[in-house]
Amino acid sequence: MISSLKGLWITLKSTVNGLHKPVTRQYPETGTLWKRVQEPTPVQDRFMGFPGLTWDSKVEEPFCTGCMVCIRNCPTQCMSATMMDNPAQQEGRSHRRKIIDSFEINLNRCILCGICVEVCNFDAIEMTHEHELSTYVRNGDRMDLPALLELGKKFQEDTGWIPPTQRGKKDEADEKPDPSTETSAEASTEAKELEQA
Repeated sequence: MISSLKGLWITLKSTVNGLHKPVTRQYPETGTLWKRVQEPTPVQDRFMGFPGLTWDSKVEEPFCTGCMVCIRNCPTQCMSATMMDNPAQQEGRSHRRKIIDSFEINLNRCILCGICVEVCNFDAIEMTHEHELSTYVRNGDRMDLPALLELGKKFQEDTGWIPPTQRGKKDEADEKPDPSTETSAEASTEAKELEQA
């Protein structure tokens, strides 16, 4: 009898705690049982959503050159692309000889593995945080070049994205000490040594 009452007490206690602190998140609502708030479910920085193409704002063109490495390595073959000669390179505004002419991803076939991001040599494709692109049409999730660039630009603005090749250069510049601070630090250590002597 006492063990039954203990079990009942534990059940009642966990039920009351469950009303205050829900263990699971009800998508897309947040809050407690009594106070529901409609807000988007937050995603972590490491979250891998649908792929998007990145935009080079310095040259005003996509990073993608249409080399098709991502297409050859895609396990589901959900991407297709064509390339063309870059008119900005002929004018001397860009260092890219080729540029993407058309690009399409069938997001219904994409398994969000991230292989396309890993093999890209030009930082042209990134896994965005977008995960709510449902449609009622079977081919409604085919994204062409303008839609992929828009998805990528939104990701770049939301996260402050810097291309990995430029991140390394930025870190090196941050690590280099300022020459004026080096000389003042050396002078202060020399002064301390003289005082001790």
